[in-house]
This record gives sequence, structure tokens and C-alpha cells, in this order.
Amino acid sequence: MQVNHDRLNALYGEMDPANAEDVVCRAMEELALRMAHCDRLYRKGELDDLRRAAKSMIAIADQIGMDVLAGVAGDVVRCAKARDQVALAATLGRLMRTGEGSLSAIWDLQNITL
Repeated sequence: MQVNHDRLNALYGEMDPANAEDVVCRAMEELALRMAHCDRLYRKGELDDLRRAAKSMIAIADQIGMDVLAGVAGDVVRCAKARDQVALAATLGRLMRTGEGSLSAIWDLQNITL
């Protein structure tokens, strides 16, 4: 998965490395929790709550350079709002795959000094 290295570098440039790492770790944890929450909401058919949960992921993903994940979360929001079940199932699956890949990519980058 692609990570916006410029955004991550900017984040680390805005604060000391320990604080930046804390922000990234908390964001990753929050994204993982929200992804699981989105999956639960979808399975329960709670599309309005799913839309809100996916929308909340966009700003968090943007903050740590997960531009692709933010875009896919936006797609989920649009599909849930339109109540397009087929497109929603496909985009939610893509959200899970993209999220897992993006989280792994950020995790791997933590071993690299930014």
C-alpha cells in the first residue's frame, strides 16, 4: 500500500519524533478499531452508523499519510449514503484490504527514521 511520505515527514517535522510517533501509533490503533467497527455495522445492516464511522476514518487516515485509505473510506461513505448494497459490499471489502495493507506499511516504516 502506498503511504504519503511527504505527509509523514511533515508530521514528524511539526513535532518532536517521540510525539509524532505517538500520534502515528494512536492513529493506527484508532483506524484498526474503526475498521472493525465498520465491518460490524455492515453485518448488522446499520448503514447510517456505518457511513458515520467510515467518514470519521478519513481525517485520521489523512493525518498520517494514508491517502488511498482516506479515498476508499470516502467511497464507502458514498455507497452507504446511496444504499447501494452491491457497491457497498465491494467498497467495504476494499476498505478492509486497503486498511490492512496501509497499517502494515506504516508499521514497517516505524523502523525507518523519517
